[in-house]
Amino acid sequence: MIFDNHNRPITYLRLAVTDRCNLRCFYCMPEEGIKYLPKHQLLTYEEMLRLVRVLARLGVSKVRITGGEPFVRNGLMEFLEQMAAIEGLRDWHITTNGVLTAPHVPDLVRLGVGSVNLSIDTLDRERFRLITRRDELPAVQGTLDALLEQQVPVKLNAVVMEGKNTEDIPALAELTRHHPVEVRFIEEMPFNGEGSHYPVLTWTYQRILDELQRLYPNLQKLPDPAHSTSYLYQIPGYQGNIGIIAAFSRTFCGSCNRIRMTAQGTLKTCLYDSGVLDVRALLRSGATDDELTAAFLKTFAHRPKNGFEAEQQRAPVSESMSTIGG
Repeated sequence: MIFDNHNRPITYLRLAVTDRCNLRCFYCMPEEGIKYLPKHQLLTYEEMLRLVRVLARLGVSKVRITGGEPFVRNGLMEFLEQMAAIEGLRDWHITTNGVLTAPHVPDLVRLGVGSVNLSIDTLDRERFRLITRRDELPAVQGTLDALLEQQVPVKLNAVVMEGKNTEDIPALAELTRHHPVEVRFIEEMPFNGEGSHYPVLTWTYQRILDELQRLYPNLQKLPDPAHSTSYLYQIPGYQGNIGIIAAFSRTFCGSCNRIRMTAQGTLKTCLYDSGVLDVRALLRSGATDDELTAAFLKTFAHRPKNGFEAEQQRAPVSESMSTIGG
C-alpha cells in the first residue's frame, strides 16, 4: 500500500475511458457540447491496461470506469474483460448514464462488476429532457430494471440543482422503499464547461439533509464506510439507503483514497486540481514500468491537503466533468 504526504492511502483509481457523451447534462457541459479530443490524443486500451497493472502493483486495488459515457467507446467490454483479470485488482465498478447499458448487463455480471453507479437526476421524463437535453429516460429506466433483475449492487447518482429537480427528492428517496439501492444526492460542482451556475450554492449537503429530515422525521444515520464520500442514512423499514455527497463543500478530503486518470492520460490527485502528471507523454516517450512507478510516487508525495488547496493552485474552473472523468 502507498500513502500520500498526508498519510492517506491511495487504493482507488477512477479511470475515464472517453471524454465523449451521448447526453448534454446541464451541470456537466454546455448545450452545444464540448470540443472532443481527437482519438489519437486519448489513451488506448493497451495504455490503460498497462497503467492499471503498474498502479495495482503499488497497491491500487479498486478501479471505477468513468467517462464521458463509457459505453460510447467501442471495444469497452473486451477492455473490461482484460482489466478484470489484472493481478492485485480486488474489485472494479462502473459509472454510466444508462442510455446504452442495458444490453451489456449480463456481461457485466459475468465479468464480476462490483457495482454500477447510474446517473439519474429525476424520474420525470420532461424534467429529464430539460436537464440532459435528450429524451432518454425510458432507456435509463430500462437499465435500472436490468441491473435490479440481475441483482447488481446499484447506486443512483442525482445532482441536486436549484430550479431543476429539487422537487424530485421525495420520488428518488422513495426508490429505496422497495429496492436495495443507494440513492445519492450530490451537491452541484462547477465542472460544466462554463463555471458555477450560481453565485452561491444554495442546495448544500446540509440543506439536502434538512429536506430529507423534513420529509422523513425518523431518518436514521448509518455508519459511513472508510473513505466514503457520502454520508449514509436510511428510512426505517426501507430496503435501500440514502447518501448525501458534499462534492462542492468537500468535507471528506481528509480520508480521500482516490486518484483520477482522464481519458487523455492526465493524472489528477484531486478532483479540483488542473492535472499534475502527463502520463500519456511518459507512456509514449518509452518510459519503463519502473520509471512510471517513480513518477507516480513523486506525484503522490506532493498531493494537496484538500480540494480547496488544490483549487487555489489552479486557474478558475471552466472544465467539463466529461473531460475530467465522472
